[in-house]
Amino acid sequence: MTIKLIASIAIAASVAFASAPAMAGNDIWIDQYGFGNTAGGGQVGNNNLIGVFQDGVFNDVVTQQFGDGNTAAVGQEGWNNEAETHQNGDYNSAGVGQFGSNHDAILTQDGNGNVAAGVQVGNDCNANVAQNGAGNTAAFVQVCP
Repeated sequence: MTIKLIASIAIAASVAFASAPAMAGNDIWIDQYGFGNTAGGGQVGNNNLIGVFQDGVFNDVVTQQFGDGNTAAVGQEGWNNEAETHQNGDYNSAGVGQFGSNHDAILTQDGNGNVAAGVQVGNDCNANVAQNGAGNTAAFVQVCP
């Protein structure tokens, strides 16, 4: 549990740190370990960042960014986890950490300056966060059996 807590804090800190405006072009980094993991998505705009880490089997990530200065970070360890982030606007931040099996998370942001982050631990957790407007903040932690 200590490792999961540290990982959760690290994800939250990286989302908070990365929400500051970037001074360069769009960036994407993907690290995958295991078997059958997939990651995809796209960026339209400037100074957007996507980061993906997956360790396990059959994990899936889709991230889409339209606008400037958006950040999306997803970390998954386990089996058959799915995460999606959709950002439309400027300076939005989204982060998902999933540990275990069969989790689903969808974070959708339409507006400017929104922050959404969450952690799911165990098996079969589901989360769907939708933010419209400006300056919204949402956070969730779920522990499922």
